[in-house]
Amino acid sequence: MSGTNAASGAAPCRFAHYFAICGIDTETGLEPDELAGENFEQSPLKRTFKSKVLAHYPENVEWNPFDQDAVNMLCMPKGLSFRTQADSREPQFHSFLITREDGSRTYGFVHTFYEEVTSPQICSAMQTLYQMHQAENPSSATPSSSSSSMDSLASSLDEADSPSSSTCRSAACGGYDASRDTLYVSKALCLITPMPFMHGCRRFLSQMHRAVTAASPPPLPLESYVHNILYEVPLPPPGRSLKFHGVYEPIVCQRPGPGELPLADFPLGQTFTLLGVENLVQLFNCTLLEMQILLYSQDYQRLMTVAEGITTLLFPFQWQHVYVPILPASLLHFLDAPVPYLMGLQSKEGTDRSKLELPQEANLCFVDIDNHCIELPEDFPQFPNKPEFIQELSEVLLRYGISPVGGAPPASVPTTTTTPGSVSTRHPGLKSQQALRELEDDGRNGNLGGEQLAVLELLQGNATLERLQALAKRTGVRVEALRGVGGEGEGQGGRTAVEEEELRNAKLNVQLREVFASRFTTMFADYEAFVIQSAPDLESWLTNREQMHNFDKASFLSDQPEPYLPFLSHFIETQMFATFIDNKIMSQWEEKEPLLRVFDGRIDKARLYNVRAPSLRSSNYQRCTVLKESAQAIEQRLMKIDHTAIHPHLLDMKIGQGKYEQGFFPKLQSDVLSVGPTNNNRWSNRTATAQRRKDRHRQQTEHLTLDNDLKEKYMQEARSLGKNLRQPKLSDLSPAVIAQTNWKFVEGLLKECRMKTKRMLVEKMGREAVELGHGEANITGLEENTLIASLCDLLERIWSHGLQVKQGKSALWSHLLHYQAREEKLEQHQAESPVSNGPERRKSESSIGMPSLRASVIQDMRHIQSMGEIKTDVGRARAWIRLSLEKKLLSQHLKQLLSRQALTKKLYKRYAFLRCEEEKEQFLFHLLSLNTVDYFCFTSVFTTIMIPYRAVIIPIKKLSNAMTTSNPWVCVSGELGDSGVRQITKNILEMTFDSAFRPHTHIDAMFKCQNLGKLTTVQLGHDNSGLLAKWLVDCVMVRNEITGHTYKFPCGRWLGKGVDDGSLERVLIGELALPNADEDFGRGCRTPDMQHSPGQTRRVSITSMGGRGYKPTSAQIQEAIGEAVNSICKHFHKPEKERGSLTILLCGEVGLVGALELFFHNGFKSARLFQKTVFVWDFVEKAVAYMESADQMGDMQETAEPLGLTCVSLCHYVSAINSSPRNIGKDGKFQLLVCLGARDRLLIQWLPLLVECPVIQRMYEESALLRDRTTVNALIAVLQTLHDFPITLEASLVKGIDL
Repeated sequence: MSGTNAASGAAPCRFAHYFAICGIDTETGLEPDELAGENFEQSPLKRTFKSKVLAHYPENVEWNPFDQDAVNMLCMPKGLSFRTQADSREPQFHSFLITREDGSRTYGFVHTFYEEVTSPQICSAMQTLYQMHQAENPSSATPSSSSSSMDSLASSLDEADSPSSSTCRSAACGGYDASRDTLYVSKALCLITPMPFMHGCRRFLSQMHRAVTAASPPPLPLESYVHNILYEVPLPPPGRSLKFHGVYEPIVCQRPGPGELPLADFPLGQTFTLLGVENLVQLFNCTLLEMQILLYSQDYQRLMTVAEGITTLLFPFQWQHVYVPILPASLLHFLDAPVPYLMGLQSKEGTDRSKLELPQEANLCFVDIDNHCIELPEDFPQFPNKPEFIQELSEVLLRYGISPVGGAPPASVPTTTTTPGSVSTRHPGLKSQQALRELEDDGRNGNLGGEQLAVLELLQGNATLERLQALAKRTGVRVEALRGVGGEGEGQGGRTAVEEEELRNAKLNVQLREVFASRFTTMFADYEAFVIQSAPDLESWLTNREQMHNFDKASFLSDQPEPYLPFLSHFIETQMFATFIDNKIMSQWEEKEPLLRVFDGRIDKARLYNVRAPSLRSSNYQRCTVLKESAQAIEQRLMKIDHTAIHPHLLDMKIGQGKYEQGFFPKLQSDVLSVGPTNNNRWSNRTATAQRRKDRHRQQTEHLTLDNDLKEKYMQEARSLGKNLRQPKLSDLSPAVIAQTNWKFVEGLLKECRMKTKRMLVEKMGREAVELGHGEANITGLEENTLIASLCDLLERIWSHGLQVKQGKSALWSHLLHYQAREEKLEQHQAESPVSNGPERRKSESSIGMPSLRASVIQDMRHIQSMGEIKTDVGRARAWIRLSLEKKLLSQHLKQLLSRQALTKKLYKRYAFLRCEEEKEQFLFHLLSLNTVDYFCFTSVFTTIMIPYRAVIIPIKKLSNAMTTSNPWVCVSGELGDSGVRQITKNILEMTFDSAFRPHTHIDAMFKCQNLGKLTTVQLGHDNSGLLAKWLVDCVMVRNEITGHTYKFPCGRWLGKGVDDGSLERVLIGELALPNADEDFGRGCRTPDMQHSPGQTRRVSITSMGGRGYKPTSAQIQEAIGEAVNSICKHFHKPEKERGSLTILLCGEVGLVGALELFFHNGFKSARLFQKTVFVWDFVEKAVAYMESADQMGDMQETAEPLGLTCVSLCHYVSAINSSPRNIGKDGKFQLLVCLGARDRLLIQWLPLLVECPVIQRMYEESALLRDRTTVNALIAVLQTLHDFPITLEASLVKGIDL
């Protein structure tokens, strides 16, 4: 049963489950610890030897089985440590925790001290080892290991030494001579508890140590105190405080109430002091985004304090991945884990960070605690309102005298940044009574001075007084002289200095945590509204958990303030958020998870006070309002003790065993410690009854709903969804177990890949996916970016799993560089390109004109390497992934990369993901599915890079003059800008042959310019010079030479004076060309484009339309106009970042201009016998000419004022278009008029003028739509809807127009 359950009362609520002692086993002697990485070059005193659990009490606890290996490894993560009398032997305190597979935790608190070695065998063994070492290394004083491979990492992380240990005192520093030196070895006392009462356990253990080092024996045998804390001290009930007794002084601890933040006893003030506010907020952010986090420090307790501090601040969320705050030396291979983790690694004194080789750093946040600095991963979103947040935290710290900058000790604690006990290495000289008061649990506190020592000896030597003292303690009576002996001075209000310090820490802790919690209460105040409760019961929810859509992410994000979106879009994709939402959904059927209950309570309270409503969707920073009351609640509990535990008392023990010997921890009598008291005292009795009642209730509900085993199976599966191992198995480190762990990683990576690709597809398919029942519509550009970033992270983790030797920060890019080097060598050997598994060349994108574009892994790498904007390997790898994804070649490229098996074997160990054939195939197949949708994830991110474009102008082949004597030019525009006018050298004619070997000529031009984004328009023109100045163009093809995207700009019109509409320049609207159907890369399918429907090329001139015999009905025309206006409205209702091109909606195949042209062409008398074609623009010009002449004659002076102004505006716009220096032709002029009218909201005012104009009767038949008042009024009503939107026109459309 879990420790957390124990904490909540489900298991008997004892304060401590086990008391354990670890140290040297004199029977087995000195055993080198191979797992910790033996280094025989080091002096024997610095080598690692195996420690052992010498004893633990009780033997076993049913609900929390004793894990001997784990406890031994975490009590002494670096094995036994030897010292001589010349070395510093200060006691050390550290904590650890064991996470079980179900996520529950057990805490351990360890007091390590040095005990003299009395065994002659061990002393002589050490002497022999030292002599052998001297003989092998005569020159070396203290050689240090500087090896940097992963395997020798262990040896380079030796036990942290105190400064004094480096002082030489004999011929060879660090030497040992049995005849002259006294040998000491480390021993650890450990308490294992269900809840992290760090301060209480620390004080208890240090008093136990003091009892051993004191000149006289303790008041009672040590067994009494151990028995008392194991069996007679209960956990404090929620919201209450408890006092129990150590060897010399009482200890007080308190537990938060049901509505408060959960217990966290590790000093957060110290975490802030070590890192500084700025660094800590960045670390907190990385933790929320589930990156890999590695803490690095010489001090185990610092590792634990920072790890627990940062996970505590996540409330109401919980870290869901690998969590090992202290990574034992024997588990260093676990840094290879390709999953998010939070681990702590002990550094060796003087070890340079650069020597530390980590298997993967692409997504790593490295926290160097001792040097107060952190190394962040590249490119991640910042926490919302970060400056205001840091400001508020700094104010809280300053109130407690702590510098927000970090690296400096707090002002009010003169000795050190750490809490009492772990400070002794910094201040070895403090021996005054004052120091004793402040550092109550320092290991030397047994060395009392003068008079007090005499009193203590008198008391402890007198049996009657001893019993009297025990009785006095039990009844709570204080003997004043004893109080002095205890070594504690009184602070204010009768509290000791240590109690004052603990109260201060507790108040600071809770206030800092409240500031963090209040951020989440503000950000997620309305989260419940977006939770999707779709299952009728728990069983069906658990069985379909993986397919269920639990949270409406798109709606949630659309409801958030803009500045929060980058962070929130990443955060709602994390496992911790998913688990939080799962807990919320499961709370319909079972008891609310404790953190969720507290969080929901806070949100309800905020709603009650109506805090959120006025600031809805506001990004204004809201400060925490409950700082004062939270600190008061803690102070009240510590001032007024609610419960006092039974005092330690004499046990029924055999006399004379475990005799007191100063400086040595005695062998305790196990028979009295293996069982609890026979009389069931009230609290255990009460909890047992409550426990039985709870069990009965649980069994009943289980019978009603589900078979218990089945339910448990579902629960475990549902809760472990997407999760991997929480903590490596510490108990068994056989190769089989390591292999099994790695196999779990491989399975986890494959599952994650499946989930991620599915999510990307569902999001990208948008509306269709919703209709098929896959969740919400419209992916935002922001979400797409988040999902792609998370795919990049997954690929980096896969590539860093099982690496032989780590090279560079990005494992993927390193592999690509190896591949590139090999391929380029092969290319030098062979003149032609190498034979490969995958197709290396892509066929021509369009049916004619475009030369084929070579698509290879190396080619794409060279594109990335030539981009000066990207400075790091991690950045290059991400850019390469984005480029391959955009080209729909990611799966193919990676398959090609992995096809070089010799290279993969050289780089990766046997267990690596990339060497598991079946999983690798499935992984590539999942990535292949991404080819079914279009991504612009490279083009849209690298907006400032220079890109080569190829433009091919294809004349209509049926007519002879495919060439022109004039000087053509082209200007390509995209969403990010335009290329400027590019002159094309005359008649660069290229001859290509189609599949039937018919020759075709076309003009081909290459140019380089800054990324244009998605292409929208091409302006094509010529200067009308020479004999063959008329030119009939079929279309223009433009290709981005890096991404391979090809755009087709249909034309089908003449350019030349006196032909067609006399245009020398046309603005062509383009769309992405579909790849050829015969391409076999799985590229053939793509997202249907929302903006285009299949259709013929736009009918722009009525003659060509008539020529095709195509006459749309009036109903079809009206429908086309409705559709075009509808598309524009939809465009503006999308978030700005994902709108796409408005030009296509205005001027494209099914755009507004085309639809209005159809309207104006209906019933138009255009083709006159033996006369040239008349265009709609001719009608507009005649109407304007009529208005101008009527105005001059004064006919229009009687008209209403607004009508007169409208008339003026129409005349003004038409003359501006006519006087433009551009030769855009009559259809081009009409297009421009419609676009300007839509932009300036004048279209609906101009239409009645044109309808009223007498010219209409000459130029339109009676049945024309333009002469039907009802239809015109309907058209005006439809166009009216466009007035709500700010229409902006591309520069290419309005160039040269002066209004």
